[in-house]
Amino acid sequence: MGRVVLVTGVSRDLGGRFARLVAEDPSVSRVIGVDVVPPRVDMGDVRFIRADIRNPVITKVIAGEDVDTVVHMSVIATPGTAGGRTSMKELNVIGTMQLLAACQKAPSLKHLVVKSSTTVYGASSRDPAMFTEDMAPKRMPKSGFAKDAVEVEGYVRGFARRRPDVTVTMLRAANTVGPEVTSPMTSYFRLPVIPTVLGFDARLQFLHETDLLEALRHATTAGVHGSFNVAGDGVLMLSQAVRRLGRPNLPLPAFAVSSVGGFIRQARVADFSPEQMEFLTYGRGVDTTRMREVLGFEPEYTTAEAFEDFCRAVGPGMVSPERVASLENAVAGALRSDRG
Repeated sequence: MGRVVLVTGVSRDLGGRFARLVAEDPSVSRVIGVDVVPPRVDMGDVRFIRADIRNPVITKVIAGEDVDTVVHMSVIATPGTAGGRTSMKELNVIGTMQLLAACQKAPSLKHLVVKSSTTVYGASSRDPAMFTEDMAPKRMPKSGFAKDAVEVEGYVRGFARRRPDVTVTMLRAANTVGPEVTSPMTSYFRLPVIPTVLGFDARLQFLHETDLLEALRHATTAGVHGSFNVAGDGVLMLSQAVRRLGRPNLPLPAFAVSSVGGFIRQARVADFSPEQMEFLTYGRGVDTTRMREVLGFEPEYTTAEAFEDFCRAVGPGMVSPERVASLENAVAGALRSDRG
């Protein structure tokens, strides 16, 4: 008999796509998708159960369906889609705590896969060239999604100690890009004019959306214990990424980018958080040796190839000089207001 897999967060695009993908795997008998709202697309062979992982009812779902594998994809990075920062933290942290409590009580559970993020390493001027999975951040994230991800990983490690019989796989995914991805990073690169931090050129690593889904599928079926950085080969400098995208950029002092970021966030154009500001200043690199040698996964796309595919889908934007001048004037106005 094949695996019985429960996937959280299936109403969001990547969660739903992963649930449908793993349902096609011959080693999987059944897939149950859970979320607080129904998916907007046909889920095929995936059975959807409307359930909030923040509610203890998830315990009954796992036990009633004889689930042996849980894939947790409900840790989200965008406050706007969650209804604000408070709701986002509840979904990420409280939801994970309740899900792990349910897993703790499930004797049938054999495997837990958690989609995490390389944001747990933070971003600072003191960072190493490449973070390995055993390294801690040089500056702990203090807010937002990065702080949530650190807390989530702490609870997952606690669960692994309490249930040593369960194989726990944690995937720390680099920034995911692709034609269908909507995230703080892809929203930033979709801006008509891209603000950058004067005097800095951040190192970037990307993971193509199809490689993320395949990495999760591989982790679900392979059953390898441990934490793994998952990213495409190589790095891109932010300046290279902007040139490849073909959009104008606007270099600004750090304080000015922060002010403009707040304006962009309030206008709901993109989620320009302080943690993203730090990342776009210093960047981040992660070592993927364990991904290949221990997890046994090889991405199809390099970092550069993943970003190129995103660029082809987004296009150059075709911003007129008048539009650039208008945006520069708006930025100048925001800065005068901030200083006043």
